[in-house]
This record gives sequence, structure tokens and C-alpha cells, in this order.
Amino acid sequence: MTKHVAVLMGGLSSEREVSLRSGAACARALEGEGFRVTSVDVGRDVAADLTALRPDVAFNALHGPMGEDGSIQGLLELLRIPYTHSGVLASALAMNKAMAKIVLNDAGVPLAQGRVVNRREAARSHVLNPPYVLKPVAEGSSYGVFIVPEGAAAPPAELSAETWSYGETLLAERFIAGRELTCAVLGDRALDVIDIRAADGGWYDYAAKYTKGGSIHILPADLKGNIYQQIQQLALTAHRALGCRGVSRSDFRYDDRPDGTGELVMLEVNTQPGMTETSLVPELAAHAGMSFGELVRWMVEDASCDR
Repeated sequence: MTKHVAVLMGGLSSEREVSLRSGAACARALEGEGFRVTSVDVGRDVAADLTALRPDVAFNALHGPMGEDGSIQGLLELLRIPYTHSGVLASALAMNKAMAKIVLNDAGVPLAQGRVVNRREAARSHVLNPPYVLKPVAEGSSYGVFIVPEGAAAPPAELSAETWSYGETLLAERFIAGRELTCAVLGDRALDVIDIRAADGGWYDYAAKYTKGGSIHILPADLKGNIYQQIQQLALTAHRALGCRGVSRSDFRYDDRPDGTGELVMLEVNTQPGMTETSLVPELAAHAGMSFGELVRWMVEDASCDR
């Protein structure tokens, strides 16, 4: 009997458009693998939609709040629909960057020093000595992220805007210069490491992530062997410490400049990494010899409740 997979996409977060692209790519690939596929644009009535559909598996292609923070995972547990990616607790933990840092620190993962601040406080005056990074505590895809450069006279003006929609709680962290690196974990195996460079020479922001040609990916990253292996081990340690399942992706900064500190820190763990044509996890899987179709098939076969 052909397995029926509901691909959950879209949603209500600021990452809706990215999720629609991830979901469409996964739906096409799953159909190519022989599954019966229904694409579900997730809204407030998703429980009724899934109850009517009664799929065998829910493929979670949502990003951001509701899809990545344990909410949809809890609903799927209640409906007893097996689902992909991490469960309720791991999703909620990883999505909240401040709480994740507590768990990762206890696991011995190196992290950038920082503190949790209120948006209004961060808008009034510098909460750390520049250079530093400000990021919403529970957003993804670089939404609401600012790098405050050395010598900046004041915090970013956008923090005071009435149109701000990324929450009132921010994480302020010391800026770590150097390379942006990422490593994915598939099941219980760390894949390779990508060195990510924005094509315009800037930082890896939303445009660099999701615009074709916006970033340059060096795979495998040209690193000293011990650093390469250390990143793989840290990604696996973080995946296990947070209780992740299926696929996760950990992002790092490494300051190997000639006059740099040599510092390596983990930035965050993403439990719902992008699955678009420019995304990193499909690229890492392909480098490991797994086609996009084989990757999504593995994720469906790995799906379960009680994750």
C-alpha cells in the first residue's frame, strides 16, 4: 500500500515564503519516490485538515514559530500522526536560543558570550561593547538580526520601529570574526562541513541564504583536520544534548584570521533546516552520496510519534 505523506508548509511565521519553497521541493521529491503526497498550507485550522486527511506521515517543512517551536509537534502527538524532524521538547529548546545555550553550555559546547535583553533596552543604548550581534530569541533565517559594528554610535534604529514584529526578547552576543561554517547531523551521523561565504563579501543574511548565487559554499571546508573533526563532533554533541531527531544543522563561527583569536563557537542548532534549492542540508547529503529523493525518503521512513 502506498504511504500517504502530508507535507506541512507555509504557516503563519515570518519564514512562510521560505517554508513554501522547502515544502514544494520536498513534495516533488517525495512524489518522485513513489509516495502519495498532499501539500498542506498550514493555518489555524490545521488540526481539522489533518484529521480529515488522515495521512500516514506528516513531513514537517515548516520554519519559524508554530512549526519549529514544538507547537505543531505537540499537535501531531495528540493526533498520533508520525512526523519528521525533532519532537516537542527538542524543538522548543532549540528554537529558544537563550534556553538552548544553557543546555549546550552544560554539554561543553563552546558558545559566544552574551546575555538576554529587552528590545527597548537594546534600542536605548549599547547592551554590549561593539562589535556585537543582536538577534531575536526565537526567530530564524536571520530575521531581525543585526551586527553592530565597532565604533557604532548607537544601536540599530530598526529596534525602535513600530513595525518591529520579531518579539520583545533579544539575545546579545559578542561578535566573533572569521568564517561561517555549518555541519548537519543525519540520524546519529555527522555529515561534512561547509564554509559559507556571502557572494557580496558581507555577512550571511537572508538574501545570501535564499537568493540563488547569493552565497558561495565550499564543501568540504578547507580546515585543519582537527578543527574539521571538532566541528563534526560538536554538531553531534549538540544534536544529542538537545534531544534532536532526524536531521539538524549546527552553525559555527571560526576566527582563523592571521591575527585572529583561533576561537571556534557554535551559534545555534536548527531543527528545521531549509530544504530549498539553495539549502545546505540537501547539499551536504548529496556530498555524502544521498540524492534529494533519498534524503526525503529517509526522513519519512525515520518518522514517528514520541520523538
